Amino acid sequence: MSATLDTTSLLADRINALEESSTLAMAKNARELAAQGHKVINLSIGEPDFKTPAHICEAAKKAIDEGYHGYTPVAGYPDLRKAIADKFKRDNNLNWKPENIVVSTGAKHSLANVLQVLVNPGDEVIIFSPYWVSYSEMVKLAEGVSVVLDGPFENDFKVTPEQFEAAITDRTKVVMYASPNNPTGSVYTEQELRGIAEVVARHEHIFVLADEIYEYINFTPEGHFSIGSVPEIADRVITVNGMAKGFAMTGWRIGYIGAAKWIADGVEKLQGQVTSGTSSIAQKAAVEALLGTMEPTYEMAKAYERRRDLVVKLLKEVPGFRTNVPQGAFYAFPDISYYYGKSDGQTMINNSDDFAMWLLRTTFVSTVAGSGFGAPNCLRISTAASDEALTEAIQRIKDAVATLK
Repeated sequence: MSATLDTTSLLADRINALEESSTLAMAKNARELAAQGHKVINLSIGEPDFKTPAHICEAAKKAIDEGYHGYTPVAGYPDLRKAIADKFKRDNNLNWKPENIVVSTGAKHSLANVLQVLVNPGDEVIIFSPYWVSYSEMVKLAEGVSVVLDGPFENDFKVTPEQFEAAITDRTKVVMYASPNNPTGSVYTEQELRGIAEVVARHEHIFVLADEIYEYINFTPEGHFSIGSVPEIADRVITVNGMAKGFAMTGWRIGYIGAAKWIADGVEKLQGQVTSGTSSIAQKAAVEALLGTMEPTYEMAKAYERRRDLVVKLLKEVPGFRTNVPQGAFYAFPDISYYYGKSDGQTMINNSDDFAMWLLRTTFVSTVAGSGFGAPNCLRISTAASDEALTEAIQRIKDAVATLK
């Protein structure tokens, strides 16, 4: 093949149209700098810094010893699907049976599956913003149209029922959101979600895709509420969850949905032609995670809450930063737009992308620009790191912004 040939033009249009994941891109940049010998503090990746709890690992070892080495059913092992159904009833008041469950290779895979199954070309998908970076790209792959609704800083980055209803058209097919939210850490209350559910109930052509992957990392006194527990819309809610965040099982790649059987059947049909069933060993570990002790999960959540308090305190000491108080997940999401138009004499900061790259190059602190999350004035900082690393990182940031004039 000629060295001068533009190989990009040979790729499918759907791939050329996709944006690279900003979180993965920044993590890659951080790794490259670290490989060069720099002391990088990587706060760009959404990954627990805890190890998978021992009892879950033991279940995986047992599965290996017992010979679970073959292909798995496309929708997941029966015992895992039952464990998920039991978990949905126990924790979320969702009345799904094992036949309503499909296990996939991570919650990201589950989300993408659902959009491929429900969205036709031109269908509109309302996305509550700020949103996880892959939402709009998944909609694009499904040939849908993203309709992004901004949750303002003043409302803790949350969209109101009135905003939602005003955005609905006859092409609206799905509304999707995450609570607790990545990147903001905001948590929709039961009252707020019931307000959203009332809107959905008035529009029978709309489905809800509820991303609850951070369910167990919730610092509110009320705890987690699942919109799928509202009876009037239960059959139109697809609840997505997984093992990555609450159980520190990111590398095990187990996600799942609970949905009406016809939707679950559609997802199973699609998955059967694309990936088939997910890892046998990881599935057996997930059964133990869901049915075994939850103490390690609760301890991790306490640590994240303590780190949240530390990071919010430190960020409020950074001149020009506006910071809300996250109610869940493990991120801080300060508004850093005060520094737009300022320079250190060499680099002009025009947007959050400039700011994040400038920080990485000058302080070796890796964060993620808010632009990829639909919030161009903000910066995502992962709090899934040690107190020492978080304290040093924010001190580096504080020292760096003092050079911007």
